[in-house]
Amino acid sequence: MQSLIKASLLSAMVLFMVSCGGNSKNAELDKKKETLEKLKKEQAEKTAEVKKLELELAKLDTSNSKAEKAKLVILDTVKVESFTHYIDLQGKVDADNISYISPRGAGGQVRAVYVKEGQFVKKGQLLLKLDDEIVRQNVVAARQGMAATRNQLELAKSVYQRTKNLWDQHIGTEMQLLQAKTNVDVLENQIKTQQENIRVAEAQLATTNVVSNVSGVADEVNIHVGEMFTGAPTAGIKIVNTSNLKVVTDVPENYLSRIKKGTPVLISVPDINKTYTSKISLISQSISATSRGFMAEAKVPQDKNLKPNLTASVRIQDYSTPNAITIPVNTLQTDEQGKFVLVAVKEGNNMVARKRQIQVGELYGDRLEVKGGLQSGDVIVTEGFQSLYDGQTVTTRA
Repeated sequence: MQSLIKASLLSAMVLFMVSCGGNSKNAELDKKKETLEKLKKEQAEKTAEVKKLELELAKLDTSNSKAEKAKLVILDTVKVESFTHYIDLQGKVDADNISYISPRGAGGQVRAVYVKEGQFVKKGQLLLKLDDEIVRQNVVAARQGMAATRNQLELAKSVYQRTKNLWDQHIGTEMQLLQAKTNVDVLENQIKTQQENIRVAEAQLATTNVVSNVSGVADEVNIHVGEMFTGAPTAGIKIVNTSNLKVVTDVPENYLSRIKKGTPVLISVPDINKTYTSKISLISQSISATSRGFMAEAKVPQDKNLKPNLTASVRIQDYSTPNAITIPVNTLQTDEQGKFVLVAVKEGNNMVARKRQIQVGELYGDRLEVKGGLQSGDVIVTEGFQSLYDGQTVTTRA
């Protein structure tokens, strides 16, 4: 029994010693792993610091840059030149005189048409003849009525004169004389009224003659004999005077302060391959509630190829300077200090790229106006600047 107890105690002691040895090995392994991770982290940090110092040294140490391979770039010399900014818009050709012919009266049934589409007509030329039968009868009746009244007036005057002669000889009564004079006055007033009625009837008769109120080309003739003519555009005559043409465009309201009457305009009509120079001749006095813009007009010279409603490209010159420094807009870069370009300067025997802070002005197309930071004669990097850094050696030869 005692030997059995001793054996059990011995086994327990052996197991305890083995367990303690295993824990010690695990602790040592974890410690080594931790030390390895720490060293790797320190190595990465040192490597980053070394690379950073090498880059800074490459930028600052010119002797080191000599050994560096120069980067191939394309350079351009800055010079003073004229610069113009345009507002590019779309417009249309329009005519000063586009007239839709209408009757002077209520209109009527068409009896004859005296114009064809494409025909040139003069101001006052007869275009249509409307039904005038009833109006003409009214004129004839009015004239006949006045002729009868004139006969009555002649008789009344003769009676009055005889009565007056008798009255001068103290024959007859004063009442007879006054009655004869009244008859003359009434008939004279009646004739005046009839004359006015005749003028009205003749004016009504004239309205049956539809004439052109302008000179131009009959662009549309949409009326035929037997139809009712009221002057509606869909059933009438359109006269276009192409001697006075203009281009009309809608300008956004934010350009209101930059455009005025007399502003130069370059007009291109692509459909006829023509370009015209003009000036703003009219600016509307209100802003459209729908387009948030205002209308601007510019006259164009007479041209047989120009037609109303042709599409036109309108370039309004809102800024121009004869002495400007400009650069390609794609060379402009930005950092925390602002806008800059890379210029090439001579340092020792090398051409070195340097950052140059600039102040910019207007942009049109691919050219950007430079207000400050560059001057005539400076050399800028126009291609290959994307990966350049300040101080890097550059070359224009492969």
